Amino acid sequence: MACASEDKNKEEKIFVGAAEVCGDVFADPLAEMVEKVTGDTVFFAESSKGMEKVVTALKEGYESGRPWAAGDTLCLLHPKGAKQTDEGGVKFSMYAPQDLEDEGLPAGQEFYTMGVQSSVGRGNASLYFECVTPQLKGSDATPLRIHGGFGRGESDAPDTREYRNLNMTILHAVSLKLVRELGCENNGGLPKSPVLTPK
Repeated sequence: MACASEDKNKEEKIFVGAAEVCGDVFADPLAEMVEKVTGDTVFFAESSKGMEKVVTALKEGYESGRPWAAGDTLCLLHPKGAKQTDEGGVKFSMYAPQDLEDEGLPAGQEFYTMGVQSSVGRGNASLYFECVTPQLKGSDATPLRIHGGFGRGESDAPDTREYRNLNMTILHAVSLKLVRELGCENNGGLPKSPVLTPK
């Protein structure tokens, strides 16, 4: 009998709270922030292998010698009962140097001072930073250029400084987890606590 109940416990959950949606990517206190900005508390369970996929994609992108690479999605946020198109989450890619030369931002977006470049909008945040790591040969001369993006999906949350800061705080925290996985020197130039200062 014990075996049967153990098997039942091992069954995959279909819906989970933000703290479990992609393993522990949004562990407390991030889970509360994610629930606040999305306006949702129950999400489709996603694989906990997102970090592995992102690390592999960034390393392969860097080692390809190309100036940019598509990267991968670290975590999808798809709320229970939401439309198929209502999808938020966190994604990381490798950006080309010229990606930062365009100083224009879409309407409603604003620059923050953190990282190489960062910006926030009503429902998103964007963060560019560089990683020098012993895991990548040559990164001491040419750092791995990482672009992280967070989107909250469809939400009735207001467009206020508090919510913009939450978008960036979530992205900053997940970016710190990524730089630890990659072994980036000096946390990839990111501060231990998010700097939420508009430029």
